[in-house]
Amino acid sequence: MREYLAVFLVAVSVTYLLAVLARETALRFGAVARVRDRDVHEIPIPYFGGIAMYGGLVAAVIVAQHLPFLRSAGAQLFDDAWAVLAAGGMVCLLGVLDDLFELDALTKLGGQVLAAGFLVLNEVQFYYVWVPGNGQLTLDAAQAVLATVFLVVATINAVNFVDGLDGLAAGVIGLGAVGFFLFSYRLASVNGESLAVTAALLCAALAGSCVGFISHNFHPAEMFMGDSGSMLIGLVLAASALTLTGRFPAVDFSESGATDTTSLLPVLLPILLPISILVVPFADLVLAVVRRTLRGQSPFAPDKRHLHHRLLEYGHTHRRAVVVMWLWAALIALGGVALSLSQSRLVLAGIASWLAVTVLLTFVVPRVDRPGWTHGEDYRHPAG
Repeated sequence: MREYLAVFLVAVSVTYLLAVLARETALRFGAVARVRDRDVHEIPIPYFGGIAMYGGLVAAVIVAQHLPFLRSAGAQLFDDAWAVLAAGGMVCLLGVLDDLFELDALTKLGGQVLAAGFLVLNEVQFYYVWVPGNGQLTLDAAQAVLATVFLVVATINAVNFVDGLDGLAAGVIGLGAVGFFLFSYRLASVNGESLAVTAALLCAALAGSCVGFISHNFHPAEMFMGDSGSMLIGLVLAASALTLTGRFPAVDFSESGATDTTSLLPVLLPILLPISILVVPFADLVLAVVRRTLRGQSPFAPDKRHLHHRLLEYGHTHRRAVVVMWLWAALIALGGVALSLSQSRLVLAGIASWLAVTVLLTFVVPRVDRPGWTHGEDYRHPAG
């Protein structure tokens, strides 16, 4: 665990420092977020946050290769990690070009599919999944490729859709990375495997990169991650789940350590948790696609009806809307991890209390302080 903490801190530090250089580079090349009708900012803000985050990820994995415990895990751990970072570099570069030249949606989609295909070529993909009561479900080559590409592309776009307020995407994905790190670490422990696993390494580095970037991106933001960042962190989180898929069976994380076939929840949670981490971004993605399709628009057509926009309309300030989204993301991701580890009354009570506080902040607080709320301050900046 100490080496994972070192990886996390390296990613935080390098990302934080590189963000300063990336911001100046963006200003020099004119890579800034112009003010558009659908945006919530009033002044141009520089992009290229994704470059800093990518630097943090790479630095973290380089340091990890020199840490005794992680190095002892063998070449497969770092082969998979570098394959993920290479694919991440592809979408990061694609995002940089988009930040500079505003590429069309089809070109970006093609680049995302290409990056997902690169993962498949490097054996970071679905192989089989465990189904409760039926054992192992093996996927043939075509099914595995399609499932892998779909997961990666859907996750990338889900993160891109939720990237609408300062610090929102980095916070949601950072919390998801922490949740998935804890899950993968515990899953390896329960199965008696080495605790040095690719998913845990990538999630520790990803969480650190998100934390390092948020200090530059929280409202009012100094810079945005842009598509270079949103596509990068979406791909890395999806690929982290792929490196774990099929490696371990679904197990019960109860205190006894034995598999309880009479309880459905412990068996399902290890399968559903990687998906639940991205419930907030995916919900926003699905709602946006349905909304735009019903209006006869392209699913990629921009609008101001995302979940975060609705929170602003409901009466939340910019910062509070972001915190509310963080709380929902953490409730689902970390709450799912807590349930998979233990279903004691204390854990259930803690999750119930967290849910109550989150609901209170989401729906009650804006109504209480609405008279003091002003639009002008809250719509000054978007996310990055």
